[in-house]
Amino acid sequence: MTMQPPPPPPINPRQMNLLRIVASMAWADGHLATEEVDLMLDRFSRLFSTDAAQQQKLQEELRAYLIQNIPLDRLIPKLETQEERELVLLLGYEVIASSSRTPDEPKINPEEAAAYQKLVELLNLPPEVVKNIEAEVAATPDNQAKIVDVLAQKLEKFIKG
Repeated sequence: MTMQPPPPPPINPRQMNLLRIVASMAWADGHLATEEVDLMLDRFSRLFSTDAAQQQKLQEELRAYLIQNIPLDRLIPKLETQEERELVLLLGYEVIASSSRTPDEPKINPEEAAAYQKLVELLNLPPEVVKNIEAEVAATPDNQAKIVDVLAQKLEKFIKG
């Protein structure tokens, strides 16, 4: 019996690529917490749909894609603009800086730091842009729900132009 991939969700390929990159950064430490997935799915489904029934269906469809750990070097080349590259860096840094696996661990563990460095290299952004984005994230309150709200707002702004 062969496994068939899930049907694609009703979002465009650029939106899907952004979500996959964010998920890839969330996977950087080898663990994607159910609570993180649920929170991202809730916020992003509201962003991509206004109808409650559609949001629930979209959450189910996106879950299968968020739990896939796709290498960054396969996703980054699909970014089309400088704005997308900057948004990906912001989202990626916010995701890894949002929580730690244990209370004794720093917010960004060594695995996440290595994944972030790889992301910076692949995006090939000017150093001052990277520093500005990191400073913006550092200025965000240390609250996971707040960070996901900020991510959703930035994605909404990007998607709507």
